[in-house]
Amino acid sequence: MLKFAPILLAIAYALLMYRFSVWRSAKELDARSHPLRDAGLEPVMHRMARALEIPRIAVHVYDVAPVNGLAAPDGRIFLTSGFMQKYRAGEVSADELASVIAHELGHVALGHTRRRMIDFTGANAVFVMLTALLARFVPVLGIWIANLISTALMARLSRRDEFEADAYASALLVKAGIGTAPQKSLFRKLAGLTGSRGTALPAWLLSHPAAEERIRAIETNEARWKVNG
Repeated sequence: MLKFAPILLAIAYALLMYRFSVWRSAKELDARSHPLRDAGLEPVMHRMARALEIPRIAVHVYDVAPVNGLAAPDGRIFLTSGFMQKYRAGEVSADELASVIAHELGHVALGHTRRRMIDFTGANAVFVMLTALLARFVPVLGIWIANLISTALMARLSRRDEFEADAYASALLVKAGIGTAPQKSLFRKLAGLTGSRGTALPAWLLSHPAAEERIRAIETNEARWKVNG
């Protein structure tokens, strides 16, 4: 039993850190957000709510500059004020912003928050085991290699979640009569909106798939579902 103690401690530490991160994020979001109210977005949000057979979709605005959307662990959906500024400047359409909301709804509906806790815990356990193993053979580089492998694992799992949320969003947008064209057009302009036109990281260390990959996946789903974007 003692030989498993480092792994059990790693799992316990990961769970504790995850819970602390969730608590801290919730406090930050509560302090710096407000409900989204925008007449231009109401029609598309109503169409998506009707497709989901719910009264309405509640969205909040998180008051930070980066262009992003997020699903909180408690299930709330947020758009950043930076994203809303792009929308009000005419750089992003209401339908494109609806595709972001649909994507974040996908994360909630598919249980990705709970799964990320499991993934994070598992990756931390992998890191501990690899560190202990590699330290015997490459003492200096062992920790660095273990960290690289666990980071790559987490990135791969994150990309899986993004593809799944994209597929959920596509299905919802099609059902709502909006279609996937806004989803694809937003991906084509996303690098320009976020200011991340290039990256020095290799693809296998990126937590989000490339826009081109995401568009291809959407088009694959369109062909399988026999729908037009």
